[in-house]
Amino acid sequence: MAILYHISKYLRRFIKAHTVNYMYTNGIPKVCTIKEMSCIQNKNNIIWIDMELTGLEIENDCILEIACLVTDENLNIISDEFHKILYQEDSILEKMNGWCKITHSESGLTKASQKSNENEDSVDKSLLNFMMQYVPAKKCPLAGNSIYIDRLFLQKYLKESNNYLHYRNIDVSSIKEVVRRWNPEIYSLAPKKTHSHKAMNDIKETIEELIFYRKNIFNINSN
Repeated sequence: MAILYHISKYLRRFIKAHTVNYMYTNGIPKVCTIKEMSCIQNKNNIIWIDMELTGLEIENDCILEIACLVTDENLNIISDEFHKILYQEDSILEKMNGWCKITHSESGLTKASQKSNENEDSVDKSLLNFMMQYVPAKKCPLAGNSIYIDRLFLQKYLKESNNYLHYRNIDVSSIKEVVRRWNPEIYSLAPKKTHSHKAMNDIKETIEELIFYRKNIFNINSN
């Protein structure tokens, strides 16, 4: 019995040392080793978020859609795609300004929001679980275009997810503005946006934009 006890104890330690977490790929759980998690959950990774909103006033407006991707430091996408559309009541949707009403109606987002079963609490939990697969707590910055707006709505509506992020932001819009002033020739060659106002498309376009600046302004090729 003593031998069996020591064998069991050894096996528990071995399993704990070699399997530390679950990742989800296309909804399928996979046990990850320490080596795998150390490669994926890297403090140099970058969290990309984009939202579509009912407006830009943090006191009155809400999140309609959110998408998230994670890249490594070289801007290679290493994550699955996170995408959620949140339910908002008709009374909120009716208060949107004219631009939002037209844009979100044409994209189908308004109708999708009316049919959604997701709310702020469910999306907050899902987003947090998603980020935990790829980044350690409070180590990785948030990135995007005019990302301070998204950060404000994260702070108000998706607090657990926001608290998991580092406080620093990488704002591609800021890089764009200095390039426009200091190197207008390069600025004119930057990838053109489609202005689809669909969260996942917008993230991918923003990553491509930063890849362009990385290569043409910082003279660094992607790895």
